[in-house]
Amino acid sequence: MPFAASAPAARTIEIVEAPTLTPGPGEVVLEVAYCGICGSDLHFFNGHQPLPQARPGHEISALVEAVGAGVDGLREGDAVTVEPLITCRQCARCKRGDYHHCGKLEFFGGGRPGGMAQQMIAPAVCLHKLPENVDLRLGALTEPLAVGVHAARLAGVGKDTGVLVLGAGAIGLLTVAACKHLGAGFVAVTARHPQQAAAAVALGADQVLDPVDIKSCDPRPQIAIETVGGTATTVADGVSAVQRGGRVIVTGIFDGPPVFDPLLLVLKEVSIVGAIAYNIRDRRSDFSIALDILARRGPELAALVTHTFALDQAQRAFETAADKGSGAVKVMITPNRA
Repeated sequence: MPFAASAPAARTIEIVEAPTLTPGPGEVVLEVAYCGICGSDLHFFNGHQPLPQARPGHEISALVEAVGAGVDGLREGDAVTVEPLITCRQCARCKRGDYHHCGKLEFFGGGRPGGMAQQMIAPAVCLHKLPENVDLRLGALTEPLAVGVHAARLAGVGKDTGVLVLGAGAIGLLTVAACKHLGAGFVAVTARHPQQAAAAVALGADQVLDPVDIKSCDPRPQIAIETVGGTATTVADGVSAVQRGGRVIVTGIFDGPPVFDPLLLVLKEVSIVGAIAYNIRDRRSDFSIALDILARRGPELAALVTHTFALDQAQRAFETAADKGSGAVKVMITPNRA
């Protein structure tokens, strides 16, 4: 009998028995290899956001265990990562590549059972084969890296762009890698903890700042990408930091309305843009670019995975991820490994 993680209450993760799965038409049963704990998972774990409606986990790598009727291009044993958005693929938004805005959108780890289980089931269209030089542990970074790619592309990061990434958690650090890949000329990042600062330097950040010292960012960036959320003042920091006419991209999940000075926003003519998930832009998906980055910078990015825990240690895994004093950057659960 397979087992899975459940989140019955804040600060509580339980392991429960789960049914053995059989794929339907167009579906694939996966043996989950790695599932990362995301910042959004920690919001519900800490009681700051509603508990997920289903089993958590959306940063997933896996092996194909069984394929349903009508599935082409995948076979048992293939190593894949999961793009955790389930959409209609028929509406105007889906057809133009903005499937993340689909009116029928569902999300693994939210409304659909996610990857913190020994087995999960997914539509074949949600799966991406891993490049040969991207192993399963690295493959579980695809989803959070795609978030950073999406934010950077939405911001217009390109050749010689100056960027300030606010926050050096996993999303912030992966956003640094995304900006560098897209040609940014200068990337600064704010970091609160020594392990975050060291990781930022290893990924090519040109300047690492204390969050209280963003005014020392030099040169002043055209773009700020906010990755913290919670109760932080990072939207205000972004508005303050960017050049006149600059842009602030917000990816963090806030527990309440962020506070910033609208007068400064007006006087500087700054744009604030929200960024969620990933899509297809200019005929390339954010996920495919993320896989390219992983294939090119695997060893550096693999170093972000600081802790792995077996499924029966999921409670400890969440507690470790929630405690940055533990030295954690990215914590992963390995449901089928001791």
